[in-house]
Amino acid sequence: MMKSHNHLFPLLILTCTFFTVSSCKHKANNDTLQITKSQEAKFIKRELNPIERYGELLVDVQMQRIFPDGKTFVDCIPKLPTDSILKKYREQKETDAFDLKEFVLTYFELPDSPTTDFVTDTTRTAAEHIDALWPYLTRNADEVVPGTRIALPNKYIVPGGRFREVYYWDSYFILLGLKEVGNDSLIEHIVDNFAYQIEKFGFIPNGNRTYYLSRSQPPFFAEMVQLLASVNDEKEIYLKYKEALEHEYDFWMEGAHSLPAGNAEERVVRMDDGSLLNRFYSDTKTPRAESYYEDVTTAEEVPDRDPEDVYLNICAACESGWDFSSRWFTDPESITTIKTTRIIPADLNALLYNMEKTLARMRTFAGENEAAEAMETAAENRKKAVDTYLWDATTGVYQDYDLDKDTFTGVLSLATVYPLYFGLASQKQADAVSKIIQEKFLNPGGLTTTLNDNSQQWDYPNGWPPLQWLAIRGLERYGKTELASAVKSRWLALNEDVYKNTGKMLEKYNVVDTTLAAGGGEYPNQDGFGWTNGVYLDLKKN
Repeated sequence: MMKSHNHLFPLLILTCTFFTVSSCKHKANNDTLQITKSQEAKFIKRELNPIERYGELLVDVQMQRIFPDGKTFVDCIPKLPTDSILKKYREQKETDAFDLKEFVLTYFELPDSPTTDFVTDTTRTAAEHIDALWPYLTRNADEVVPGTRIALPNKYIVPGGRFREVYYWDSYFILLGLKEVGNDSLIEHIVDNFAYQIEKFGFIPNGNRTYYLSRSQPPFFAEMVQLLASVNDEKEIYLKYKEALEHEYDFWMEGAHSLPAGNAEERVVRMDDGSLLNRFYSDTKTPRAESYYEDVTTAEEVPDRDPEDVYLNICAACESGWDFSSRWFTDPESITTIKTTRIIPADLNALLYNMEKTLARMRTFAGENEAAEAMETAAENRKKAVDTYLWDATTGVYQDYDLDKDTFTGVLSLATVYPLYFGLASQKQADAVSKIIQEKFLNPGGLTTTLNDNSQQWDYPNGWPPLQWLAIRGLERYGKTELASAVKSRWLALNEDVYKNTGKMLEKYNVVDTTLAAGGGEYPNQDGFGWTNGVYLDLKKN
């Protein structure tokens, strides 16, 4: 039986008051025990895991599908201490009149949708609609409550729909829109919140929920700092967030120093030639609390495979932001073949190259010239490794690398645009990538995510706002303005047509048949929608 913790009812008070410094010290026998940020984070992740907190109650609620969306239950707020609720559950569940849903409704407060009261007026333009929607997606600094929400000290914006909390990589694209409407103070609040989470946990979680503490998301914090610096004093902003970005880099590179060639540890892979690249990973090997039923069902479909391996790779795919996609599957048609941790992603390594370049500039501003030079060297070494392992000269694209096959995965995806956006590509490489994008990815509504047509939402025929934006800006960087303009005009037209017909800005779109809604995934298409709004405003005005 899973343990529960009565002392964990005020869990978020623990995270907001006790863990307030980058390391804790415990006095014992006149000695000082240093608790590293990594150790501290691992403790928090374990103790705040909803599966630990709610025990068999969570398992029963999720496996019996009390709510159509498993995220509903883990977003509920318990009305009593966890142990008290579990005691009542164990006393009542075997009685004849017991009703599990009624029990949950009695002892938990259900979450609200953040846009419940918003009424769409389609006489407004899409931009006017977005402007009216911002207040409904904005959250004030959080009060500490005994649920799974991690309280943040500043205002932030949620994506919308079922996504009632801040999300890491979504937020960068939301910031693009805030910049266009001149809300610089809210941009800084959001960046401050991410720096706060790095200080608390040693990294930025997937979102500000305790069930997201085992994983991060694509690391866009450096890009956020750059965006904020573009509307402020650059040196001042870079120095303000230098320590936070240093800590985030430590998170992604943990274990690299002592890692032998041909080995992987957590998020770091040292290739046979000694070069370092990164992968997505997870710090737990359990079903996701918010998708418990789905994960257990997936693992049960492959009885010969260790369930923990399935869960690890599912969570790692969630860290990628592409949950789920044929990028991570051995068989493009089957999630049961997921192997995210055995794949070196092109997009992640472009992001980490950017992080290294940003840190080098921060260190230069701080007068740490030798350390800045070391980070420049790390960035250049990564760029060489990307060329060696992730550039497919035969096809003319950047591909993910399969560690088991010791070659490319063979899945062509829009991850290929990241090296263009971040400036890793040569002009010749950019020419080849743009040719493939035009010939294979461009559709009536924009760019499709991959070329594999299956039931996954990060595959054909869906298009996603952040990938459209990165592709457009990456193409522009290498002078491919005509293709970039074509992608932009098609994407904006699709956004506007769907808005006119439905009154909504959606999370994702069908870019192949623009008369059909996007599908796939574990939940219905969501509206709101944070990153769609941000990308739309940026592309419309630039």
